[in-house]
Amino acid sequence: MNRIIETERLVLRPFEIKDAAAAYVWLSDPRVNRYMPYPLYTSVAQAEAWIASHTEDDNEFIFCVKDSFLPIGAGSIKLQDDGRWEVGYNLRYDHWGMGYTTEAAKALIEWAYKYFDAREFCAAHATANIASGKVLLKCGFQFDHYGEYGRYGGSEIFPASYYSMTLK
Repeated sequence: MNRIIETERLVLRPFEIKDAAAAYVWLSDPRVNRYMPYPLYTSVAQAEAWIASHTEDDNEFIFCVKDSFLPIGAGSIKLQDDGRWEVGYNLRYDHWGMGYTTEAAKALIEWAYKYFDAREFCAAHATANIASGKVLLKCGFQFDHYGEYGRYGGSEIFPASYYSMTLK
């Protein structure tokens, strides 16, 4: 199975420990972290530990700009207990609003469809994070219901919007 995904402007690939400093750029940024379930990172060592914890089944990818190889974000596509594939993503602040997240999310969905015959997808975002909702709509998701999710450890709860999508 090919774990290198290329789009028009991006290369999505598995993380390597050497990516920790680049990942720390967005993992430590409060603007990026605002609605994320993980706590704000305070050291590159935390990013290294997170990367080292990944397994192949996690389907975690780092997003790199093709022209410069600059890592600008990360995402995953994971099979959930209900049989749906959940898409998640985040992007460094200085690359917001350029269409990279939509491009990467679509690529993750296509990859799961191709290699796992994935047909049912789900995703969620903090309802206040309107930009993330727009990404999901551009990917073809439809609003499903409201709910909530929280930070790991329960320090904060976010009202959330949940989406689903079925591919033929």
